[in-house]
Amino acid sequence: MEAFLLSEWLLRAFLVPADGPVYLRLYKLICRAILEGHLSAGTRLPSTRDLAAELGIARNTVLQVYDQLAEEGYVRAGVGRGTYVEDISQELPGALERPVAAVRADEHAPPSLELSRRGQALLAHLGFSNLQAGAFMPGVPDVREFPLKVWMRIQNRLWRTGPWDLMRYAPAGGYGPLRQSIADYLGSVRSVRGSAKQVVMTTGIHQAVDVTVRLLCDPGDTVWVEEPAYWGVRNLVASAGLKVVPVRVDDEGISPDGDSHRQPPRLIVVAPSHQYPLGMVMSLARRRMLLDYARQTSCWILEDDYDSEFRYGTRPLSSLQGMDESGRVIYAGSFSKTLYPGLRVGFLVAPPALAPAFADAVAELYREGNMVNHAVLDEFLREGHMGSHIRRVRRRYAERRDCLIEAIHRHFGDTLEVVGGDAGLHLVLALPEGVDDEVVVRNALQEGVISRPLSTYYLDRAHARSGLLLGYAGVTPDEIRPAFDVLARVIGRYLQSSHSKGGRHDDTRRTGT
Repeated sequence: MEAFLLSEWLLRAFLVPADGPVYLRLYKLICRAILEGHLSAGTRLPSTRDLAAELGIARNTVLQVYDQLAEEGYVRAGVGRGTYVEDISQELPGALERPVAAVRADEHAPPSLELSRRGQALLAHLGFSNLQAGAFMPGVPDVREFPLKVWMRIQNRLWRTGPWDLMRYAPAGGYGPLRQSIADYLGSVRSVRGSAKQVVMTTGIHQAVDVTVRLLCDPGDTVWVEEPAYWGVRNLVASAGLKVVPVRVDDEGISPDGDSHRQPPRLIVVAPSHQYPLGMVMSLARRRMLLDYARQTSCWILEDDYDSEFRYGTRPLSSLQGMDESGRVIYAGSFSKTLYPGLRVGFLVAPPALAPAFADAVAELYREGNMVNHAVLDEFLREGHMGSHIRRVRRRYAERRDCLIEAIHRHFGDTLEVVGGDAGLHLVLALPEGVDDEVVVRNALQEGVISRPLSTYYLDRAHARSGLLLGYAGVTPDEIRPAFDVLARVIGRYLQSSHSKGGRHDDTRRTGT
């Protein structure tokens, strides 16, 4: 495209209405002409005076565009010599050139083939949901109960003082005063033993698991996880190249068999105070056994303490870490359930010998900040607001749990078992063998009711138990009753189908309906 043709082409393009500054429109049009090959290397562009006159715009605008094109390497310009299109083609060195056949073979390859095997495996086992509110989304608190006025009062006070130091990256381990407040809080409510130096701030349980497996495990090492277990922890472990071994749970918690004992893992991940998703509490005997096993085999234990504050009728249980005499337990928690998920503030408590390594690793890998929120949370804890908030929402959640259980009994009597309803933010409604919980969940969602299928929390799907995880914390009794009426109708259809077929249910995962 010669210079005089470029002027005509730009003039026609400028007649098309478009948003944005004139200089940006002109810049984009010339870039497009160069990139698409309409302006070949060496072509001289019109002078700034001529192009400005042709387009009816200010000459300074054209000068600005030409300068920008020159800075980015599209053109070269010299005083009195004109402006020419640069040769922007670039060949790879001969040793790096790809064969023509290989280029053609890959030209239409699906993007998934570009992922690593670990990446493909991770995306093949997704568990997250874009649905984060409503009946009966499990694992979420009621953010409407958050003490916003108290939080804002503390936050506004901090901002007025000019918190410049809090606006930088966090030091290794996190904001010091908050680490001390968390150590004090955990010592009083969870019997966790540790100083502020052992507390390392994270963005939540996921990051705590990630840094733990990075520091303590090598690819190919074995990690025990509970069966069933929270999918997020399991996927993090697997994506790190570790061998995930599911160890079944019974009424007393994780229950390794003889074969497992003979092959010690590098790491054991457990939720002893409230197993997820079934809700049992690890017995004292099982805790002592696990700690003794870790001491004898030099393996590590990661204690996931995600919502132990919410027990109904009994006091919160002491932590496993508080019983550890050998320094083999890493304790992890967060404020996602107690305050709100979007806060993204969590922590781990490492054994004294490991704490500096954990603090440095978090700082190196994630470049933590968020210290303004950390400072607000520190004062929130020190002023006693956390205890008041927990006591208030615990009463609310207990009422909602009772309302949901009452609705279950009203529709099904004692025919369906309620599992794990003594604590936490959800319960499990067990379904008879042969009823496909994934199908029930999909059909309930079509009618506006959310739940999660219990079977998907099992790694060994052949021996998975069927059921529904029903979260009650985020919905009021007035929302629970009509939502469960809808869910009960859906469940009822599949119960009738199961009974009519003698316990066999043909509407399976294979059909997807």
